[in-house]
Amino acid sequence: MEINLTQLKKGERATIIDVNIDVIPLKLLEMGCLPGNSIELIQIAPLGDPLYYTINDSHVAIRLETAQEISILKEQN
Repeated sequence: MEINLTQLKKGERATIIDVNIDVIPLKLLEMGCLPGNSIELIQIAPLGDPLYYTINDSHVAIRLETAQEISILKEQN
């Protein structure tokens, strides 16, 4: 089932299946936020924004409004 990145829970892994390249910053794309790559939520900021993820062994902070534009497919445990 396709969901957006904000619906991932801490410690869950998923595969990126689509990104809205019109609103995703170029830096995130360069760091591997691309379809086919694996992503894991590792931390949520105290006020809930931003969210911290691991993509291709890189740690990135993604704001909620940006994370909503990234479609993922959760990996089954």
